[in-house]
Amino acid sequence: MIVGEFVKKAKKGKAGLEDFYVKLFKDLKRINQEYDCFITLCEEEALKQLENLPKGRLYGVPVSVKDALCTKGVQTTGGSKILKDYKPTFDATVIKRIKDEGGVIIGKTCMDEFGLGGFSTNCAYKVPKNPCDKNRVTGGSSGGAAVVTRALDAPHIAIAESTGGSISSPASFCGVHGLTPTYGRVSRHGLLDYANSLDKIGVMAKSISDIALMMNVISGFDERDMTSRKEKVPDYTMTKSVKGMKLGVPKEYFGKGVAKEVSDLVWKGIKKLESKGVKVREVSLDMTKYSLPSYYIAAMSEVSTNLAKFCGMRYGLELPLKKEGFNEYFSRVRSVGFGSEAKRRIILGTYARMSGYRSKYYLKAMKVRTLVINDFKKAFKRVDALAAPTMPVIAPRFEEVEELSPLEAYKMDLLTVGPNLAGVPHLSTPCGELRGMPVGMHLIANHLEEKKVISLGGAFNE
Repeated sequence: MIVGEFVKKAKKGKAGLEDFYVKLFKDLKRINQEYDCFITLCEEEALKQLENLPKGRLYGVPVSVKDALCTKGVQTTGGSKILKDYKPTFDATVIKRIKDEGGVIIGKTCMDEFGLGGFSTNCAYKVPKNPCDKNRVTGGSSGGAAVVTRALDAPHIAIAESTGGSISSPASFCGVHGLTPTYGRVSRHGLLDYANSLDKIGVMAKSISDIALMMNVISGFDERDMTSRKEKVPDYTMTKSVKGMKLGVPKEYFGKGVAKEVSDLVWKGIKKLESKGVKVREVSLDMTKYSLPSYYIAAMSEVSTNLAKFCGMRYGLELPLKKEGFNEYFSRVRSVGFGSEAKRRIILGTYARMSGYRSKYYLKAMKVRTLVINDFKKAFKRVDALAAPTMPVIAPRFEEVEELSPLEAYKMDLLTVGPNLAGVPHLSTPCGELRGMPVGMHLIANHLEEKKVISLGGAFNE
């Protein structure tokens, strides 16, 4: 059942919400035990929400939340030990908007620590397993969100977040729909920052219509986030015909590093859209080869400053005081609280920002980022949207990931960092399977044109 139908029945009193949620949490506990997708389940809080639930657009809908968003009175860890037992005193803007429309928060999903990873294997609490094959990774960093979306039979929508592909990657690997909106379309107030200029809160769901409904709820200007956009939010549920739309296929996204079997499946998906009246043409994104280094320099530089606030004094992990200075105390807390990948990126990012290196690395990366944005803008003068593989391979096995060097792991983001650097909306939608594992097709549009990828995704899945 899609969420819209569930809401209609619930408002008429036919859903039996209390009984529904009792059964739901039995299912969630089973799924969590099997796949390790939640850091925190919110059974008590959810049942309390039902006592005074607004009859809004999400009335009674279960919503899982990536553990990077603040939830009032509920543990919010960012997947890190340094925030264990931290309970915010406020809700992130996205969470408040969901609650105001009658959505029910059911739990906080597993993620790579502060979003630092592409497989969800860097979570300090548990490592989620792919529901299509428990021997394989889920993708990251929003792995838990994709798992519960795929594994739960009941109506449900997941709130996730992407910096360089953290929605698209797990959506592709787990076979669900995942939308990353335009940078600034959804307020970031209450998000645990990874990289401020790149972070975007988005949605995962079993259907395109569910994604459109949730985007209607969470989008729009927020005075508490100075980067949020003031443009009017369209009704994403009112999709338009794709007949006559021009779809570009970037040749750089089908080349070296992308498995041929994956490319072939995505091309079948493109041909399906073509059969629905979409006009397909090849385009070029010349700056693609520079996207990966530009992204990682920018993201690591920004995360090295953002994580500096976790020092063991105001919130999160605290250690017994010794006769030592602040620097020594902070070092002890961070040594215990941060995982190895967080430490690696802090060190690399701090180096890139150092005096004498900032202009060589960070500022140069920002200039390259501008070229990447212009590259997409140029393409969108010729086409309405782009289509490409979401990920270059199917979900790897855990042992395969363990054998990757950090650089090899970063290269897995080859196809997702470009759209994220440019801040353009992109949707990963399942387009087939290889050896029983899902493959995702990426649909990418210009800034604030989420409606185009939603329309294309809807047409593809008809």
